[in-house]
Amino acid sequence: MNILVLNGPNLSTLGRREPEVYGTKTLADLESLLTGRAKELGVQLRFRQSNHEGQLIDWIETEPSDAIIINPGALSHYSLVLADALRGSGKPVVEVHISNVFRREPERHRMVTAAAAKGVISGLGFDGYMAALDYLARI
Repeated sequence: MNILVLNGPNLSTLGRREPEVYGTKTLADLESLLTGRAKELGVQLRFRQSNHEGQLIDWIETEPSDAIIINPGALSHYSLVLADALRGSGKPVVEVHISNVFRREPERHRMVTAAAAKGVISGLGFDGYMAALDYLARI
């Protein structure tokens, strides 16, 4: 199984951006953690991060994969076009958020991309990505 792991806007700044919300580990730390688990599961991962909505959509449409783990960042709250791309991919999708979006500002409580996902994991930090990987490797 090949899983595409997409991270959206501002996730390249993990480790230094609002550590009280997102922690002190970096995107490279996350990728290393997931790579280790993927080897145990016999799964191949491809990592991509972009601050640009269109680039994320291009990867959804062109990157070879059987499933997608996505943290769309703030795009989750308003990007219908990203939701359409995820839905149109025909692949199982798990949406992940490092912070618990429901403990944050009210405008973050609405997630339009969530409707395109089999499930959403929010507030578990990097463990949310691990849970998404374990789930997708089983289905």
